Amino acid sequence: MTSEEHRSRRVLLVVGGGIAAYKSLELARELSKRGVTVTSVLTKGGAEFVTPLSLSGLTGEKCYTDLFSLTDEVEMGHIELSRSADLVLVAPATADLMAKAAQGLANDLASTLLLATDKKVLFAPAMNVKMWEHPATRRNLAQLREDGAEFVGPGEGAMACGEFGEGRLAEPWEIADAAEKLLPAPQGRLSGRKVVITAGPTHEPVDPVRFVGNRSSGKQGYAIAAACRNEGADVTLISGPVSLPAPSGCDVIHVQTAREMMAATEQALPADVFIACAAVADYRPAVETPHKVKKERGGLTAIDLIENPDILATISQLDVGRPQLVVGFAAETDDVLGHAETKRARKKCDWIVANDVSPGTPSMGGDKNEVTIITGDDDESLPMMAKDMLGAHLARRIADKLDQG
Repeated sequence: MTSEEHRSRRVLLVVGGGIAAYKSLELARELSKRGVTVTSVLTKGGAEFVTPLSLSGLTGEKCYTDLFSLTDEVEMGHIELSRSADLVLVAPATADLMAKAAQGLANDLASTLLLATDKKVLFAPAMNVKMWEHPATRRNLAQLREDGAEFVGPGEGAMACGEFGEGRLAEPWEIADAAEKLLPAPQGRLSGRKVVITAGPTHEPVDPVRFVGNRSSGKQGYAIAAACRNEGADVTLISGPVSLPAPSGCDVIHVQTAREMMAATEQALPADVFIACAAVADYRPAVETPHKVKKERGGLTAIDLIENPDILATISQLDVGRPQLVVGFAAETDDVLGHAETKRARKKCDWIVANDVSPGTPSMGGDKNEVTIITGDDDESLPMMAKDMLGAHLARRIADKLDQG
């Protein structure tokens, strides 16, 4: 099964007119990253802010604009277009679009699709605060809800018009999360498989305000979790302290320390695949002081450290309940491949993903990564790429391996 063959979840994105329309580009990209096929409809007002070319370039699908286009009607009539998606998403949903939908008007392509669709409709409103609060908009909102429409946002904050209040378009990831709740579960090459992933750093407390930790952002682990979810896997993501939104559709467990991560991992088993992407602190302070250590009292002159549990080695060497595939990560600053090979043999994991985190590389905390996947018989060196792309590649390789048995 190819990636395109299983991307069955489809969203029809209607882009209304308003300054917030520029966020529709980020929304389209966010949905595409989640394995959702996006077909866009651009209103006349929306076209004042974004172009059909930008939307089609990001989605890889045709952008529709005109109800009375003979070419478009031949390719896909507006009735078929309104019903071919799993969800119709209106973002930004202007006061005008909401009014048309509430009253059943159909004088352009967007409003006609909203009237003709037999699918769920999700509105993401964006407008001036006074327009949002106007009794007419409130009546239209109530009517649309009564008709079965769903809403995400709007948020509160400063607006392009200079006013402050409720009416801001929800963030693209928030809209994508709301859309995913209304979409069918992903069906892909990892459907029916359970994947457990650790991500981010661990923080080992010295006292109530200090800790031993590292610079891991969790971005690579989160990207792998999202990619496995896109392939249909049942994903449990065990995350150290990071500043990232939780990937929707994954069971996310937040932890702080290595011991908490170890316990959460063991509790999440059994699984088909375990991916140890977290940068777990090897050591922790032997004693956690219950009060802040004051320099006036002598301060911190030395910290006695003791070894943390080795999560990757423990799971790799389970006698009972070992996952079919165990994948570790090796973040190294020198002799990257040599150290990674040694780590793979010592930990007894199946694969190790080696990456260079020496100063000047973007891997630790950045948005890109350059790795070598060491499997013992089919090693693969990958060029520098975005972490979400690497996550998708690794998910496909995992699916290949599981298919082989």
